[in-house]
Order: sequence, then C-alpha cells, then structure tokens
Amino acid sequence: MNFQTKIPLQRQSNNLIDYTSNILLLGSCFTENIGNKLSYYKFQNTLNPFGILFHPLAIEKLITRAINKDYYSDDEVFQYNEQWHCYDAHSQLSASSKEELLQSLNNAIDNTSKQITESKHFIITLGTAWVYRHIESDTIVANCHKVPQKKFTKELLSVDEIQESLEAIISLIQSVNRNANFIFTVSPIRHIKDGFVENQRSKSHLITAIHQVVEPRKSRFYFPSYELMMDELRDYRFYAEDMIHPSSLAIDYIWERFKMVWIDENAMSTMDEVETIQKGLAHRPFNSNSEAHQKFLQNLEAKKTKLQKQYPFMLF
Repeated sequence: MNFQTKIPLQRQSNNLIDYTSNILLLGSCFTENIGNKLSYYKFQNTLNPFGILFHPLAIEKLITRAINKDYYSDDEVFQYNEQWHCYDAHSQLSASSKEELLQSLNNAIDNTSKQITESKHFIITLGTAWVYRHIESDTIVANCHKVPQKKFTKELLSVDEIQESLEAIISLIQSVNRNANFIFTVSPIRHIKDGFVENQRSKSHLITAIHQVVEPRKSRFYFPSYELMMDELRDYRFYAEDMIHPSSLAIDYIWERFKMVWIDENAMSTMDEVETIQKGLAHRPFNSNSEAHQKFLQNLEAKKTKLQKQYPFMLF
C-alpha cells in the first residue's frame, strides 16, 4: 500500500551542478536550507550576500546595483533601536555604526557583482508576493527592520509585476553572463502572519509568474520545493515546532530530490568523500590522547589533503 503521492521528477540531461560549478543562491529562508547543503558538501556557492530576501523586487534591486556597482551612501541607511539598517538588506547586515554597515553593504555589492559574472547556476527562491512600501520614500523595501507598521503600506504584487521582475533579473544577469542557468523555486515555508488565505494567494501568484518565464530551452528551470512539501510531505510531522518551517527531515528529503535532479552523477563520489570527512570532523572521542584517535586524525588529514589537491577551493 502506498501512503504517498510522488511528484514525477526527471533528471536534467545537461547543465548539471558539479564541483566545477559556481553557484549563486538568492532569496527566501529556504534558499538558506539548500545553500547550507551545498556548503556542507563543499560546492563552490555563494549564499545571499545581502541576507534573506523574500520577494523578487528585492532580488532585482540587489542584482541591478551589483551589476552597476552602485554603492551605498550615507543617505541610504538609517538608525533605529541603536542599530544602523538598510531597507534593501536583511537585518543580519545591520551594524552598531553607520561606517560598518556601509562597508558590509558595499562589500556585498562587490561580492555579488563578481559572483554574477562567474556563476554557472543561479538558484532563486521566492518566498512571498506580499511587499511593504515605505510611505515617506514611496519605495518597496526588502526588510522593515521592525520599524512601526504605520510607516508602511502593504501590497500584493500581481502576477504581471512578478513576471516583469523575473524577466528583468534574467536579462540583467545574461547581460554580463551568457552561460547562466536559472533554477527558480518557491519556498515551502508558509507566511501565515499574512493570513492563511493570503499566503495561498501569494504562493499562487509566485508560481504562476515563474511558469511564465520558465523555458528549459533557454536554461530557465523550475524545481518544485513548495509542491514537494505540500504533496509528498503532507503531514505536520514534517514541520518544525513552529508548524511553519520544514523540519530537518523535510529539508533532507527535498535536498535528496534536488540532488537527484540537479547534481551530476560524477560528483556523487566526491560528495561521499566530503561527507566522510565532515562526519570525522564532528566526531568526539572518548579519549583524545589515545593511539587509536591519533591514527584516526592522521587518516582524516590524509583524506583532506588528497581531496584538496584535486579541489583547492575546499576548506574544512
């Protein structure tokens, strides 16, 4: 008896991710989950230089500024609750001084600009179609930084607006990188603070807009993270304690499905070697001075050295 409906996924025939690929991941919280998996297995990836970005307009703005090397200045940051913030970036970049924040923002622009030109794969995860417009400046922000809500109006991006933004993202990246492959996905994390019905409206707008731009012949693909969570893992035991975010088991499951579709088979053996080293580094011995443990460390170091000769970018 089968207790699960499976989404049929086909392995990509070309443009697969391997250890020669540079990967830039941008978007919502679930981007971090996939990015952390890639980092664990020591792929060459850059994850959210401006922190988590929930909607496409925020991603588009970041890419535009990065390509144009449009650096941030004093009048684009503000102080609130004894911290300096920027409405274009996540609070993880916020700092105790204006100078520190500006340096972080402009370093992120340089890093993003470099990755846009060098990356082979762009994994873009959209989280929500709901956006907040800062009333005083009449601009849509990436993050409100807990500034009082009366300073903003809330809007739902239309399918056309999302599609237009995605087309702009693709066009901008391709203007400096003709070899770019795009993997779009929708975050399975439910934004129920917007409301249950409102969350579904938001996700439906995102999914519809993405499928207006997906075209495998043009290296634009869709990976069904949201659908895997909603259909294959249709059970609250696959959620974290907040009943909103996927559990670690669900993340592992979706990663395995992603790996089956997008990771080159030739990279699998290297992934196994990396995992052996990672587990070895996490091992906690009963007696760190024992002869057996010293031999274990020597073997582990030999494995690291061998792998790093083949892939000098790997750091453990």
